Amino acid sequence: MSSSRSISVSRLIPATPSRIFDLLADPRQHVRLDGSGSVTSVKKAPQRLALGSTFSMHMKLGLDYVTRNRVVQFQENRSIAWHHFALFVWRYDLEEVDGGTLVTESFNYDRPWAFVIIALGFPERNRAAMEGTLQRLESIVTA
Repeated sequence: MSSSRSISVSRLIPATPSRIFDLLADPRQHVRLDGSGSVTSVKKAPQRLALGSTFSMHMKLGLDYVTRNRVVQFQENRSIAWHHFALFVWRYDLEEVDGGTLVTESFNYDRPWAFVIIALGFPERNRAAMEGTLQRLESIVTA
């Protein structure tokens, strides 16, 4: 029996899905959007992500490191998701609603080796970072 390990945070943002998606699909914007403070710069990335794109980011979580990501879901103005080497998936889903776009950011860590990140408390830290990311996203698109 498999267990579902994921967390998500949603926020209604008063902007169009296309405005929001354009930021999410541009890896150069991820440093501005990151609510965790761990994304420090782009190492290598296309100007715009697409299904199958890879991109690398300089990160800092105590120590400096680089993460390489692959886009595994891409539906223009609706959803985008990527994973890194551990196959944990970061995903954004956008739904046009009255008043703007309901944006849901989720983190799926349903892998056997996830016990490490669970023991270190990352799921709850990630939830707080996701709330910060969606707040930053709103600030940028409504500025």
